[in-house]
Parts: sequence; structure tokens; C-alpha cells
Amino acid sequence: MKAPSPWRPDKLPLLPAFGALTWAWLALTPSLLPRPGLFQGLLCAVAGLIGYALGALFDWAISSIGVKLTDRQRRIARQSLAGLAVVGTVLMLIFNVLWQRKLRSSIGHEALTWSYVPLLLLTAVVLFALLMILIRLVRAFGRRTSRLINRIMPPRMAAVVALVLVTLVTYGTFNRVVFDNVVEGLDASFMAINQEFSTDLPAPTSPNLSAGPDSSMKWKELGRQGRLFIHSAPSADDITAFAGKPGLQPVRAYVGVGTDGEIDLRQEAQLAVTELEQIGGFDRAVLNVATGTGRGWVNENQAQALEYMWGGDTATVSMQYSYLPSWMSFLADGDRSQEAGRMLFEAVYAHWLELPEDARPKLVVSGESLGSFGGEAAFSGAQDMAERTSGALFVGPTANNTLWQQFTDERDKGTLEIAPIYQGGQTVRFSDGGKDWPGTSDEWAQPRIGYLQHPNDPVTWWDFALAFNKPDWLSEDRGRDVTPYMTWLPIVTMLQVGADQAMANSVPIGQGHLFGQAPVYAWAQILPPTGWTDVDSVRLAPVIKERVDKLPS
Repeated sequence: MKAPSPWRPDKLPLLPAFGALTWAWLALTPSLLPRPGLFQGLLCAVAGLIGYALGALFDWAISSIGVKLTDRQRRIARQSLAGLAVVGTVLMLIFNVLWQRKLRSSIGHEALTWSYVPLLLLTAVVLFALLMILIRLVRAFGRRTSRLINRIMPPRMAAVVALVLVTLVTYGTFNRVVFDNVVEGLDASFMAINQEFSTDLPAPTSPNLSAGPDSSMKWKELGRQGRLFIHSAPSADDITAFAGKPGLQPVRAYVGVGTDGEIDLRQEAQLAVTELEQIGGFDRAVLNVATGTGRGWVNENQAQALEYMWGGDTATVSMQYSYLPSWMSFLADGDRSQEAGRMLFEAVYAHWLELPEDARPKLVVSGESLGSFGGEAAFSGAQDMAERTSGALFVGPTANNTLWQQFTDERDKGTLEIAPIYQGGQTVRFSDGGKDWPGTSDEWAQPRIGYLQHPNDPVTWWDFALAFNKPDWLSEDRGRDVTPYMTWLPIVTMLQVGADQAMANSVPIGQGHLFGQAPVYAWAQILPPTGWTDVDSVRLAPVIKERVDKLPS
């Protein structure tokens, strides 16, 4: 039978077409977060392509045992499939819109616009057609190559050789021509962005800040996120105005990756310790070792919460380990954030041990998202962290976090994956919003290790295991704002939650990957200064919100 033309995506074989249609429908089922039409269409196209491949495999299997349709049967089947496609797609789109509206309403997200369905359909159809054309061109190239080789080799050997050659050529073309050029371009772009100012930010004049008078760091070498971090530090006057008594200028030490593109993490860590010494970081009451995200971003809600609580008698140190966004940094070199977190803490800890015991600051660690992934890396477990720190706060952990995964997997019997209790909560506890930290122990012993996580945060709940294993968080009682209509589907759910990550920071605060001022309440439980009360936390949260909202982007 003549192969379908690569330029006629409408002429699809029956079983592959049915597979593509079915999987595209499945991709329309609800997930953790609402998606715009563009992302939903992209998801449907990718799922449809997988369904097409599975249908083609099934088609080949039944054809190989001699099952064939007559021309009349094929015509009837094609007409029936066309009718099913129209009716089924209309119904699934209606259900999808209803699910989307309900999900958006439950989390306080903006309503659907009129363009949602047209954009969804256009994206899905166009992208699926383009992918099909590309795949068929590769297949046509493979058949042509096989025929040429068949002139000098037996048919079966020719087919194998052709497959190897086509695979190598396709991989080489994509890897060297497309992927390498794209990555090189993005790498150069983000390196340039790293050196730019988002606004005309002046260098600091305080001796307690990196790039200030007592610092060895140069303002231009801190990188974009480093400059924003230093610029965003509250002043002594800010602290005093909130506390009602004299406060200090918080110490902030930061080491960027420089301007040459060369990144030596061990050297950076040692520079960070030297910087802390020069600007007085080891003389403060609290020293916060904060691991940033890919580009070096440090959450101001976390940093300023400690600074205000402790009257500015704090130091925060961080270093940049990449100039790429978190997702690109993780894909390009997923181990770098862990190496950075481990090296920075070990360097700081080594110097901290050299100080007289009565002169040592309280040492804490913190990080958000990929920063939590790196911040954990210096420790082998809860006991190790408790022995070497005075507390820890990790916000929005990723599914790849080693210790988080260990604590979650080894949670006490009967507790939920989305709200685990580990060893009664003696040392490690988990919270949704930072105020309540469930545990069966009578007291949350010091030092305290806390994780802030949302039940509908795809960054926390996505991993490759979702492809073939139903997670506990979909088998147990659903968490806050997780729709009861979400159903685990092999491969599809992994794709859905993966796509949800693109929207994780575009939802209202308190949902997805946005935690707002929850770290204020969290630090108030993990490391409160003497005399700090819940009333103080309630008073501080809006102050920090106002400051963060005014920060340059």
C-alpha cells in the first residue's frame, strides 16, 4: 500500500489517528493548575503524537498477523472516526472549559478569555501537523536510504544499516545544528542579561554590603540578580522604623560569576567567606547561608523576614552558580546547584568553627525551589543538619530534593504525602502556609528544619515516575485546591504536571510555586528572637510585601 504523503496530515492511518485523537482528549483532562490556550494546545499536540505512535505500533502488530480491512470497511471506519472526532472533541472541549473555570475560580485566578478555545485548537492542529510532516520526512529519508543500500546488501541488512544511518544523521542534525546553536544563542543572551541593570541601580555606600566601601567585590561583577539582592537590602532606618528601637544595617554578602563566563564554585565559596569577614558578617547574631536559584536569585521574603525579626543583627550570604534560568540550569547541569550549596556552606562552616564558641552567630540555611535542592546538599540527613545549624527553611522544594524525598518517603504511617509527619515532627516539619506545622511530638525541638510546600505546586510534585506510577498525592485525600476531577493517567499526567510548571509562578500568591510572605510566619516558628510574638509576624508580613512589590524586576 502506498505510504501517505508527508504533506497530507489529514490522510492519517486509522489506528494511529484514533490513538492521536484519544490521547489529545486525555490531555484536556484537569491537572494541578489552569493553563492558557497556547500551553494546552502544545500539550494536546505532544500527547497526540505519542498516541499516534502507540496506534501505529498496534496497527503494525495486527497487520503482521494478517488482519486487514476491506476498502468498504476502511471507508466506513474512516467516516465513523471523522464523526467521532467532531463529537468527541466538542464534548471534551466543553468539559475542559468547565474544569478550567472551576479550577480558576477555586484558586482565585483570572477567568478564561474568549480566545482560549480557538488558540488551543490552532496550536494543537498546527503543531501536530508540523511534527507529523517532520516525522514523515525522516521516514521517507530512511526508506530512500534503505533502497539505495539494498543495491549492494541483502534487504534485512540494508534496513538495519539504513536505520543506523538515519538515526545518526537525524541526531547529529538536531544536536549540532539545532540544539547546539539554540543553546549557544541562549547562553550568550542570558550571559548578556546577567550583566545588565534592570534599572539604573547605584552601587551601595554601606560598609556592610557587597560592593560597598569595605568590600572586595566590584559592583559590575555581582551580576544582575546579585545587584538586585544588594540593592534590596533594608537599611538601619527601615529596621528601626519597624522595630521602634535602634536597628542595624543587615549584612549582605554576594559573589557573582563574573564577566568572563568561567565559573569556579570552590573559588566563589572562598571569596564569599572572605567577603563575610570584610563586611562584618561573622559578627552578627544570625548568619543565613542562602542558596539561590539558577541565575542567583534569592527570595527577598525569606531574607528580609530574618533581617527584620532580628533587628538587622543578621548576615545573609549567597553566591551565583549560573546565569541561566532555573529550568535551563537544571537541564544543563543539574548537579551545579548542589555543588554550589555544599561548597558555600562547607566554606562558611569551616570558618565558623574557628570562631570562639561564645562569638559564633546562629548558623541557618535556606533556599527556594532549585535553591532548596542545592541548600540540602551539604547535609547527609536531619541529624547532620540539626547538629551543624541552628535551623533551616526550604521553600517550594523540587521533587529531586534528596532529603525532602527521604523525609517524605519515610513519613509516619497514616500521614499524607502532601502533609507528611516525619519521626513525629521532632526536628523536621512541613507546612502549607508557614503558620501551622503538624507533628505528633509534644514539642518541636530546636534546631528546627522546616519545608514550605503547596499541594498544587507542580515543581514539588513532578517527576518522571509520574509516567508509570500513580503517586500517593493522587491516591490519598486531595490537598487544598487540588481538583477532585484530576485523574492519574499513564504518561499523560506526567506531561500535564510538567506543563503546569510553566504556570507555577503565574497564579495568585498562596498557590502553585508562589509563597508570598509565608516565610515570615515560617521563620517566626523556626528561629524567633526572644520576645517575638504572632502579633509581630502579622505586623511584619505587610511591611515586607510592600517592600517586595516595589522592588525592580
